[in-house]
Amino acid sequence: MKPNKILIQVHPLEWYRDNVPCRSACPVDTDSGKYVQLIAQKKYEEAFRVARSPNPLASICGRVCAAPCEDACRRGAIDDPVSIRALKRFVMERFGSESQKPEAFRALLQTRESAGAQSPGHLSAFPPDRKSTGKKVAVIGSGPAGLGAAHDLVLMGHEVTILDSADEAGGMMRFGIPEYRLPRGVLSKEIGNIQSLGVNIRTNSPLTSEYGISQLRSEGFDAIFIGIGTQAGMALNIPGADLDGVIKAVDYLLNINRGYRVNLGDNVLVIGGGSVALDAARTAVRGFYSPQDAIDAAADAGALHTAIDAARSAMREGSLNVHIASLESFVEMPAAMTSQGKEELHEATLEGITFHPSKGPKAIIGEDGRVKGIELIDVDRVFDDEGRFNPSFVAGSEEFHSFDSIILAIGQRADTGFIHPDDGIELTPRGTIKADSDTLATTAPGVFAGGDAVFGPRILIEAVENGKRAARSIHEYLSSSSSSVKTDVTIEKIPIDQYRTPPQYEKHKRCRPPAIDTERRTGISEVEEVYREEGAVRQAERCLLCHVETVYDAELCVLCNRCVDICPEECLSLVPADSIEVLERDIAGTNDATATGEVNSAMLKDHTRCIRCGLCARRCPTGAWTMERFDFIDIIGGGK
Repeated sequence: MKPNKILIQVHPLEWYRDNVPCRSACPVDTDSGKYVQLIAQKKYEEAFRVARSPNPLASICGRVCAAPCEDACRRGAIDDPVSIRALKRFVMERFGSESQKPEAFRALLQTRESAGAQSPGHLSAFPPDRKSTGKKVAVIGSGPAGLGAAHDLVLMGHEVTILDSADEAGGMMRFGIPEYRLPRGVLSKEIGNIQSLGVNIRTNSPLTSEYGISQLRSEGFDAIFIGIGTQAGMALNIPGADLDGVIKAVDYLLNINRGYRVNLGDNVLVIGGGSVALDAARTAVRGFYSPQDAIDAAADAGALHTAIDAARSAMREGSLNVHIASLESFVEMPAAMTSQGKEELHEATLEGITFHPSKGPKAIIGEDGRVKGIELIDVDRVFDDEGRFNPSFVAGSEEFHSFDSIILAIGQRADTGFIHPDDGIELTPRGTIKADSDTLATTAPGVFAGGDAVFGPRILIEAVENGKRAARSIHEYLSSSSSSVKTDVTIEKIPIDQYRTPPQYEKHKRCRPPAIDTERRTGISEVEEVYREEGAVRQAERCLLCHVETVYDAELCVLCNRCVDICPEECLSLVPADSIEVLERDIAGTNDATATGEVNSAMLKDHTRCIRCGLCARRCPTGAWTMERFDFIDIIGGGK
């Protein structure tokens, strides 16, 4: 009896891109695997160049990126993904905005290649001698989308002005992300690097119904990008939601990050399961931080060690009991959907936050107009049979819990009150700005929009990508040209006697970067620390070298099966030809065993499990297996 047929596929050109999943998962096309491999080789400045070239906020992302690259990392299918985000921070600490080495950034700018040489949006795509186009572009908002757009637009030769309503630039990165995750000094230096390219930032310049799109046009701006984000919190439609002591998470974080004291009491409940809920809860644990409080306490204390203790005491005025209630189960919480979110959940647990998963709010109970507690009800399921958000609850499961304050982290929306009907900018039924999904052009000529204001709350790096994509569209709009992009693959054969992998790399375990003790986690103390060099190199060595591929030449194969026997991951199989039906999947090769050319066997390879150890090539007596390193770049064609 013949064996069941195995379905396989011959890979197309796009396979080369898909075979580096960390890069494919990065919205701005960062070749994460390459800079991780360079760190493993201790080539740190080269790693910096790879990490920074496509990402104007690389230093920020080294700390707070949701790291979709890690979620896609092929090592995660074997044990745990490579610590890509933390390794980015390691190399940015040495050469990035926070490194006090501006010469590294200047050198990166000076070594850019000619126009159109590489991926659109990478620094190498913009020549250092780009002449001014004479066009003026207004960017509304200095968050990640606005900064991403401004960065690329000024490199394209346009005059760029960012307008922001706040007194400092950075958007929700400054006023939403807690300082224990993103130090303000790092943010300011990152923005300063972008300003050094020629971007002008006008703070305290909000758009209003009196000063909006038409006024910007009258000031001579040839194009406008709207990247205002979502800085308005969503309300909860249940009894008691208007009581004193109920506060939206966005408002709470804005107040704390602006230096205002928010008295929450000793018992606080945060409602929500996303990253904003975690930020609000972990901030509530720390409480209000005033630098002057710490200075005064230290001055009163006298002795140095006593002063330090007193300063910490003054900085830590947080709530004694902080809880999070989420509709989702603990593993289904939106924050748990990414590797970075899982680490945040871990840290929140260490800090003493109590979770109430699969619980929904039914009513907020008050006394004398102020919150006294909340009635929670068990959640049966969050989504209906069609996959739509439609929570159902378990009748009779209501329980009362006493709290002094309730923080709502259930969603955010954009404030589009500045948009006038005459502007011609349409909104969607959800209240977001309507924009073309490819070009990000709105319904008004010359006006583009991206980020949260278009797509709703999303991760930071996706907002950066939106800004960069809008910059390309704006450039094409202003230059009345278009460009095409094609992928160019380069392949280098590696002699097997020169191919090396780090010792025991397949056994190295993922280790989080070091963090300060929970007792020292005061208001602004950055929790996560940078890897030391030895730890960074060891973690980088865990990379499975997706840029390297084992290549099989069936004509040299003598069917000895040695490669199959030695493969540590059992990802090779030599099978009879009549058990194969060629469709469209990876096949290493087929073997013609007779003079007639009749195919009687095939080598199958599971690319997802291959760890690029090279043992198959070392063991092969005929050289049928070889090791090849490939790379690919997107070539820009057409346009100006």
